[in-house]
Amino acid sequence: MATPGNNGPKSVFNTFNLVAGTIIVIGLIITVIRFYKGIGAVTNLDDNNPWGIWIGFDLLCGVALAAGGYTTSAACYIFGLKRYHSAVRPALLTAFLGYALVVVALLYDLGRPWRLPYPIFYQHGTTSLLFEVGLCVCIYLTVLFIEFTPALFEWLGMKKLRNFVVKGTLALTILGVVLSTLHQSSLGALYTIAPSKLHPLWYSPYMPLYFFVSSIVAGLSMVIFESSISHKKLHRMMDEEYLKHHDSVVLGFGKACSLILFGYFFIKTMGVAYGNNWHYLASGYGVVFLIEMLGFVALPCFLYAVGVRDKNIKLIQRAAVLTVIGIVFNRFNVSMIAFNYQLPSSERYFPTMMEIGISVFIVTVGVVLFRFITTRMPIFFEHPDYKGEH
Repeated sequence: MATPGNNGPKSVFNTFNLVAGTIIVIGLIITVIRFYKGIGAVTNLDDNNPWGIWIGFDLLCGVALAAGGYTTSAACYIFGLKRYHSAVRPALLTAFLGYALVVVALLYDLGRPWRLPYPIFYQHGTTSLLFEVGLCVCIYLTVLFIEFTPALFEWLGMKKLRNFVVKGTLALTILGVVLSTLHQSSLGALYTIAPSKLHPLWYSPYMPLYFFVSSIVAGLSMVIFESSISHKKLHRMMDEEYLKHHDSVVLGFGKACSLILFGYFFIKTMGVAYGNNWHYLASGYGVVFLIEMLGFVALPCFLYAVGVRDKNIKLIQRAAVLTVIGIVFNRFNVSMIAFNYQLPSSERYFPTMMEIGISVFIVTVGVVLFRFITTRMPIFFEHPDYKGEH
């Protein structure tokens, strides 16, 4: 097939492969240690800190940053903004890989992978938020896979199956939005059951709303960030149609991000006012909170607005990077930095190098899979047999 996909790197011994290969080998060694010697051999987790970086980063950040799948497909198929269609497949692929790797990361925390389906099929915990999150993620991961399969079927030449799945695009998109709304907010709701452990500046009964709203801007910003990286490293895979719409997609998403960040800043401020927690802003945790709100919410909100006004793509891409960092910072604050804030420093949690190594390993696997798929399947270009069929 004469597509951009045939122009991959000539040698497998390039810098990317060597670095990624080294990280994957180290990750596999740590994996063997974790499952052979147990979770205590590779983590600093204890009774006070049963959830560490594998929940804070791999799960909370991974789910939020993978939200570009439902936001982009909703914009295109529910709200009829067809000019964003070129961004749907990269966003769905990023979301599918993100959620799949969240499940993989969860196995490191839980151990005994064969018991992962138990809560869904055998021992239902219907009164638990974790059950609701697990059920939503399980179904949504299936939905994401089905939404991604048209690209797979086009690559494999399975036209009938591809056309069958495409007919259900709207229903799948609506189901995906419903499931995402549920589990994104439920992740925030998990922390409402620990009001005495989470610092008052981050704790609020509105946490489900915070997590849901921030996931929208996280997903859109991740799409902008991922597209800017792909433009540099995978430009050869993009056809004229994708490149023609790239700037308008970035500008449209940038405008949406600016508005959502403004709203997010407002409801977070209302949360502080609701708890009358203004006095905490003068403490050390107050400084961390202000850095998060001013440096990673207000500043990117302003940069997005200026970037859209001036049609400055570079500025919007920098705002996207700040927002992505801000989402990670927020989830770290909620799950680790501001959690158990009352404990002495000697009892506070800090991840081991092996815990960090597993997180780097999982992110690297995601990047390798994304690169492998996008250099073979019609993600950044339209398959010649299906041009204009959307």
